[in-house]
Amino acid sequence: MVSLARIVLGVVFLTSGALKIRDSSWAATAAAFGTPRLLAKPLPFLEIFLGSLLVAGLGVPWTSIAAEVLLAVFTVAMLRAMRRPITERPRCACFGRWTARPVSSSSVVRNLVLLVIAAFSSGI
Repeated sequence: MVSLARIVLGVVFLTSGALKIRDSSWAATAAAFGTPRLLAKPLPFLEIFLGSLLVAGLGVPWTSIAAEVLLAVFTVAMLRAMRRPITERPRCACFGRWTARPVSSSSVVRNLVLLVIAAFSSGI
């Protein structure tokens, strides 16, 4: 079960990173969340790298812990964005244009579920 959780999490990170790379508006969306430009450009590649390690089972449990940290940072950014009026919230582009809706509680719930999977995938 731990391996399955790790693989599912890896596929989520691979998909998320790939869809962000394909989304030409990703940099602007990241900026709307307050992400520094220096971090926004390599983030999809980091997700793909981390997803690859998770799927391959390399670096466990550290890769799962890194995924937890990254998901926690994303969740905090979402919660900060949700403090804005709904008309001023950035769109959630966690999966590129596929999730191009203003950040909402469903975005946070999805991340919390992924955090649980990440915690389980570490096997600790």
